[in-house]
Amino acid sequence: MLVLSRQRDETIMIGDEIEISIVDIRGDKVRLGINAPTRIAVHRKEVYDAIRRENTQAAKLGTTDLDSLAQTIKPGPARRAVRQDAKPPAIQSPAASLGATTVRPFTSSESSSPSQDKNSA
Repeated sequence: MLVLSRQRDETIMIGDEIEISIVDIRGDKVRLGINAPTRIAVHRKEVYDAIRRENTQAAKLGTTDLDSLAQTIKPGPARRAVRQDAKPPAIQSPAASLGATTVRPFTSSESSSPSQDKNSA
């Protein structure tokens, strides 16, 4: 075990990513600030021990425990089987479902002169 002496507002580095700062000292209590990447879990020792106990207990889950758990969980509604060769349903726009007509954009090849009006033919 490495033992270091630090005063308030001094820092200890662990590797390149973990920084431990002395935030406050009051009597026999020292407040630490820990700056570490989120991928590194930081817990108090008693919390860490409790997590390990729970994980060990969960890993020992037996088949009888699973059977009793399966009886308490109700299955949801059955899903329809999807055929592999089936095409997905066509998506219809909300306007089309209300009977709206499709508006076609004007192109430069079309003329806007009245003599070529399609309604006059």
